[in-house]
Amino acid sequence: MSIGESIRSFRLKKELSLTELASRCGITTSYISSVERGIQTNPSIGVLQKIARELDVPVHHLINHHGLPIEEELNEEWRTLAREAIQSGVSKEQFKAFLAFRKRQKIK
Repeated sequence: MSIGESIRSFRLKKELSLTELASRCGITTSYISSVERGIQTNPSIGVLQKIARELDVPVHHLINHHGLPIEEELNEEWRTLAREAIQSGVSKEQFKAFLAFRKRQKIK
């Protein structure tokens, strides 16, 4: 989910129109609309803070593509896998090397 899609989702949950949100934030309706539609893809942190405040959500909920706190994305299965890797002797450097290797594979 993009930042704009997250904003729209939270805005609709709060039952706010674009105009209401824009007025409360002191931002133009057209700007918020362009963010929601993905035309403006890089809103400033100041704009995101204003929007997040009016939507009663932390800024990272707007930025995070799932609209969930980052901590919630790290589910128990991932925690268990990380513990098992540590217990088996996998170092951070080895894990970073593996991730770098996988990124190179995807590029090819």
